Amino acid sequence: MRIRQYIAKKDFDIIKKWVADERIFTMWSANKFSYPLEKRNFESVLMELADKYDDCPFVATDDSGRPIGFFCYSVNYVVNEGMLKFIMVDNSMRGQGFGKEMLSLAVKYAFEITKADTIQLNVFSVNEPAKKCYESIGFIERSVAPNAITYKNESWDRCNMFISKK
Repeated sequence: MRIRQYIAKKDFDIIKKWVADERIFTMWSANKFSYPLEKRNFESVLMELADKYDDCPFVATDDSGRPIGFFCYSVNYVVNEGMLKFIMVDNSMRGQGFGKEMLSLAVKYAFEITKADTIQLNVFSVNEPAKKCYESIGFIERSVAPNAITYKNESWDRCNMFISKK
């Protein structure tokens, strides 16, 4: 597996097919993107996040170069803390360790290339498989924001997790 910057022309049509279920889409997008995922909205939100937080979108690829994962990353230089957002793996490849491998590469990039001391991410409490994946590579729960988001008749807590340089 490799990670590289997201290239809209090559990657969007692949990524948009990964989450066809609205509930899972909401867990991934935190209502930042419209459902179903559309290129104009996706690109607009990514540009807004780049302008506001210096977010950079990345894809993880298999050995043939095909995208199998996506995430955004930025660094807050004031506190030297990286932030991972919108972490997603191709639905057909979940449960096979690709998320763990992608996040391990993202963490390595964050610590070694951007020199962040700590990396954080948020995950909704109902997304237990993602939370277990993050814990398996060393992320620890730092705080919980109760009722942070509503999806239909459900209210979800948002867990903030972090990992520090060893």
